Amino acid sequence: MLSMSSGRMIAVLVAFSVLSALHGSPVYSQAPNQLTKPAQKTSSSLRQGDSVGVFYVTKVAGAEDDGVRPGEQLCYRCRYGSSPMVMVFARRTGGRVTELVRRIDRAVFSNRKRRLKGLVTMMGDSTPAVKVAAGEVAAAAKVEHVPVVVAKEVKTGPLNYKLPADADVTVVVAKDSQVVKTHTFTSEKVDIAAVMSEVERILE
Repeated sequence: MLSMSSGRMIAVLVAFSVLSALHGSPVYSQAPNQLTKPAQKTSSSLRQGDSVGVFYVTKVAGAEDDGVRPGEQLCYRCRYGSSPMVMVFARRTGGRVTELVRRIDRAVFSNRKRRLKGLVTMMGDSTPAVKVAAGEVAAAAKVEHVPVVVAKEVKTGPLNYKLPADADVTVVVAKDSQVVKTHTFTSEKVDIAAVMSEVERILE
């Protein structure tokens, strides 16, 4: 009959406990452009016809001529009223996010007489880190006409918008204070053509 010394038995038990703890712990991506830890999947989001509600943000960059200074807190959605608008909520930077922001910025300028408005709201686990990321996005996209902001509810975004926790990017296209279309994407698979097509539709 085989026997095991008490020292070896203790070592085995310690190793088993460590492995068990690791197996049960969540593992988070360390990608430098990821601002939020992965969350539990959800299917909730605003749907066509839903109202676009009030939410407060802090301006970081962009839209230098809108009369709002960086660091000011306000409700941009309130300022936009019933104007046609496209709002981007992003938990990640990089991928196709920068190009999406650039395209929206150009569209807002080109359609200023049709009152098109845009807003880019960044979210994440840490407000200071998200503010840095917001500034980087604005600089990379060379934003001039769309404000880049940080959500007051920095980890989730505005709760009344029911942003899917598993989406890197959510785009809400609205007109007359109602949702026309909601898109959700990963940062690498943002369908810019689909978003811009919806923007054209709300300007018809």
